[in-house]
Amino acid sequence: PNVILGSHDPLLEWALNESDCAIASHFGGSIDGLDRFAHRDGIATGMHIYEPATDGWNINTVRQRFDGQNVVLVEFCWRQRGLIVQPGQENTITGVSDLAGRRVVRRLPVTGSQLLLDQLVSREGISPSSIDFSTEAHTETEAASAVLENLADAALGLKALAERYRLGFVPLIRERFDLLVHRRAWFEPSLQVLTQFCTSSRFHAKTKSLAGYDTRGLG
Repeated sequence: PNVILGSHDPLLEWALNESDCAIASHFGGSIDGLDRFAHRDGIATGMHIYEPATDGWNINTVRQRFDGQNVVLVEFCWRQRGLIVQPGQENTITGVSDLAGRRVVRRLPVTGSQLLLDQLVSREGISPSSIDFSTEAHTETEAASAVLENLADAALGLKALAERYRLGFVPLIRERFDLLVHRRAWFEPSLQVLTQFCTSSRFHAKTKSLAGYDTRGLG
């Protein structure tokens, strides 16, 4: 199927819509995307899975699961991720250690964002039961919107969306967002249209408008 699976990225979603590449999307999270990709449900899947053992992203996960298969891991962008909070709360919620007793957005268990949040909470020695996971979000946009609508005090989200909604932001980590692609599909017209669009002046202008994005290593 002519579908990109996996984790949601606002820039990728915009590029799919603006490039007229005729590729659909199903953003269900990094792990969900890998499962569907393994069953050939799509031509590519987006992922940002942190690997604490190497302080890296995605590579070992793909090696372990797709060793010897005709797949290619392609860098799409780097993104600044941190805690999205209410405006002015950056001095009160300064890090993950301040999330105990607060309302926090939960992401689906199959998302790279929730995996990362669980790892960060564990690193701080906080009991997950001390956090009030008051609402659940399916995409990066939904996570930021939950804070904007005062459904939560904080969400682990992207700097670009914090700025879009004029919310506070506490930087935590710089993450790499990659596309795992079936090697043959890379040369299909639809993906070629998308990759060509990502070299255009329109794409670069959009990237500059998104805080915390770096696409210098794209491709």
